[in-house]
Amino acid sequence: MLDTATFVKGVVQWEQLPTDGRPEVAVVGRSNVGKSSLLNALLKRKNLAYTSKSPGKTQQFNFFRVDDRFFLVDLPGYGYAKAPRSARKEWAQLQERYLDERKSLRGVVQLIDSRHPPMDSDISLIERLRDIDLPHLIALTKADKLSGNGRAQARRQVDECLDDLDIKRPVLLTSAKTNRGVPKLRHWIVEQVEG
Repeated sequence: MLDTATFVKGVVQWEQLPTDGRPEVAVVGRSNVGKSSLLNALLKRKNLAYTSKSPGKTQQFNFFRVDDRFFLVDLPGYGYAKAPRSARKEWAQLQERYLDERKSLRGVVQLIDSRHPPMDSDISLIERLRDIDLPHLIALTKADKLSGNGRAQARRQVDECLDDLDIKRPVLLTSAKTNRGVPKLRHWIVEQVEG
């Protein structure tokens, strides 16, 4: 399960998306949420997804072919990014179209930093994904940086946010460093691809 992974291509335009029909699961979150680290943990590789101390390094849709069966798609982070406003606008437009129209998209993993309550941009994406009715899991990252009480509070904040929106979604505490939640996240991804 998620034993082999290969970077296939980076995409900045709709016409560049793969056309082989393999199922896809997208991973998205704010810049600096720990997306690349979690992707590397998921795929059991150290440097497959590029990690950086500067937020906003993912500036294209990165397609990783997994077990030669499906794509894990690393979407550009939303929020702060070291890129021109015009580029950020193009990513947003491509992402909107991708979420709306991509037939091979089977699910979305949304990353939220467990050390902070969901931000407005996180909540907007939760609502957006509800409106298009895609399978959607929320992974709270960097859980290793919190105490047991802190993890419980982080989980509660997201659960309360979802209750306020009247949305039900699976929520997982994860850590790329300790592997917490990573096997469950792998299992969820495989379920979406094979379901």
